[in-house]
Amino acid sequence: MDAKKTAFIAMMSSLGIALSIITLNVGLFSVVVPMQGAAALDLSHIATFIAAIFGGPLVGGLVGFIGGLYAGYYFGYIVGSLGLLSLIGTPLGKALTGLTSGFLYKKLNVSSRSRPASLTILIILVSYIPECVFTIVYFLYIVMLATGSAWWFMLPVVIPKAWIEITIMSFIMAALVGNTGFKEFMVRFLGSSPLRKPV
Repeated sequence: MDAKKTAFIAMMSSLGIALSIITLNVGLFSVVVPMQGAAALDLSHIATFIAAIFGGPLVGGLVGFIGGLYAGYYFGYIVGSLGLLSLIGTPLGKALTGLTSGFLYKKLNVSSRSRPASLTILIILVSYIPECVFTIVYFLYIVMLATGSAWWFMLPVVIPKAWIEITIMSFIMAALVGNTGFKEFMVRFLGSSPLRKPV
């Protein structure tokens, strides 16, 4: 991994953590389940998707994990009670989304298509499915192994909230991918990009 890519990962991870801190602490669309946990709007995946689209699946997965650390801490210690389980589980779920979106973007060769912005919306939505499945398994089985009881009551709160976030972010990412200035900046910064059309 070269210096530019390392700097890009650091920059996007910092952005992810900053977005997480801001959006979680503003408390927009927050729901607290007394004595158990909470759900709040978290837009940290914007950094994950930028990293995945411009840096590839491994970069997206790494940024998703690092960018998800604050959310794991927030839901594990500040408004929740799962502690270390949340601190590890939340970033792992976010890493899945980064890996999936980066893989799909590369596999479908979006950069060579005439309307990459439209396809970006679909890719972002589909890329959340593995994390969604992981979240269900996490609350029903992993939490049960750690605490002795499944937290099924969190699913009707967390899953719809997450799909709202992903839908919002899919349109944000479509706008960024469709922005020539932003794409050119990313290509210059990284030297190469999945969005650079083949000559």
